[in-house]
Amino acid sequence: MESLMMMETAKTIWWIIVIGVLGLGFRIYGKAMTEQWRMRRRLTMQGVKGPPPSLFRGNVPEMQRIESQTMINKHYSGDNIIAHDYTSSLFPYLDHWQKQYGTVYTYSTGMKQHLYANHPEVVKELNLANTLNLGKVSYVTKRLKSILGCGVITSNGPHWAHQRRIIAPEFFLDKVKGMVGLVVESAMPMLSKWEEMVKSREGETFCDIRVDEDLRAVSADVISRACFGSSFSKSKEIFSKLRCLQKAITHNNILFSLNGFTDIVFGTKKHGNGNIEELEKHIESLIWETVKEREKECVGDHKKDLMQLILEGAMSSCDGSLVDKASSYKSFVVDNCKSIYFAGHETSAVAVSWCIMLLALNPSWQTRIRDEVLSFCKNGIPDIDSISSLKTVTMVIQETLRLYPPAAFVSREALEDTKLGNLVVPKGVCIWILIPTLHRDPEIWGADANEFRPERFSEGVSKACKYPQSFVPFGLGTRLCLGKNFGMMELKVLVSLIVSRFSFTLSPTYQHSPVFRMLVEPQHGVVIRVIPN
Repeated sequence: MESLMMMETAKTIWWIIVIGVLGLGFRIYGKAMTEQWRMRRRLTMQGVKGPPPSLFRGNVPEMQRIESQTMINKHYSGDNIIAHDYTSSLFPYLDHWQKQYGTVYTYSTGMKQHLYANHPEVVKELNLANTLNLGKVSYVTKRLKSILGCGVITSNGPHWAHQRRIIAPEFFLDKVKGMVGLVVESAMPMLSKWEEMVKSREGETFCDIRVDEDLRAVSADVISRACFGSSFSKSKEIFSKLRCLQKAITHNNILFSLNGFTDIVFGTKKHGNGNIEELEKHIESLIWETVKEREKECVGDHKKDLMQLILEGAMSSCDGSLVDKASSYKSFVVDNCKSIYFAGHETSAVAVSWCIMLLALNPSWQTRIRDEVLSFCKNGIPDIDSISSLKTVTMVIQETLRLYPPAAFVSREALEDTKLGNLVVPKGVCIWILIPTLHRDPEIWGADANEFRPERFSEGVSKACKYPQSFVPFGLGTRLCLGKNFGMMELKVLVSLIVSRFSFTLSPTYQHSPVFRMLVEPQHGVVIRVIPN
């Protein structure tokens, strides 16, 4: 009898706990939904329209419907390459709503309120905004934490400002110029490999080569040697695991999946995905091993590459107890190394791959680049003196970054109410600029906005379009990409070396299918038909 009473009491207590937790959860959820409704109402009162949301899921059902319909109708052909129209396939809901509501509108995903802001004036205001009140979108950075950590790319506020002060000097133009020779050294084995591949085909003067993976390896070697004092061979496993983690994270939509009750209770990290957690731990372990090796090498060594600056910055950032200091030191170092390893090689590799694809479609621009490189560069090899003279190469790269910017979005979250021109963005609203759409807006770039025409940059960015602030391949404002100068230098060197040594067209096996995996990259790679010059 007594045991039955104890069981009943335990059941009662259990149900009280369950009801209490659910009640608290729904209360928090209800408060969040009310706050999100207020954000939308404040935007609507300022004239910002948008698709009507459902009660609990916002505009997610409509997004899923539009995306499903797009997948049914999706197909690529040679005409698609010429038109470079891929945003309507990758982000069809944003394209659909822009046609309906214009270049500024609002929508919601569960409890998150978003502001789509592809208007040149809003972009200009974001570019001029010098405030810590505009940070990276918190729910996205949480989902990317396993690959980017809380480093300079994803952090906000004073923590971000401190990290930027430490890392930025390594990418100043005077230092970047001194790395031209390093990029040449990293690229030469790839060029020799391609030449050997052609020679090995007896009776033929050409060879079909998938170049994107080779370019990824070169870019990884460059960032390893330039920033961390090691070669790609030493860091190969880190890059391989980062690539696996990138694909695992982007298996689901990381930008616009539902933010609702489960995110409140369980957080935004997907539980049950052991593969992501395992890869994250493995990568952190590999980076930490590299760091410890480097610490030993640096004893008595006065060289100041990026790794050493990060180590010193980590020491100055640590407060608290010895245990807290050790943990903080390790997190600071590992997170920033992860960010630079990933962003430093993936963006450059993807950009060069798209550039080679576009040049394969436009052989006349290969000729112009080749003539320029051979005129200014001894033996067709750029150096610190000649690289600034490569105007045609620069124009082609800028046009590539206009049509195929590796980063698809500029994103910000209003950490406080923020005024952008005449618009007040409520605290908590996520702001999105869809870069490829902005870069192909006929109102900004003219009737030929969808065409590959590098000559539009012949007088620089300021004369290339109606609103120069609308060219944002490296982001904008205070959070402009730290590696902009480094990336442009690397792209110039690689394009110059490849075009001066080879002529190429697209292989018949090439499939044009841009895909979004944190970056806009070629899903099936870039396969070109190579002929040595």
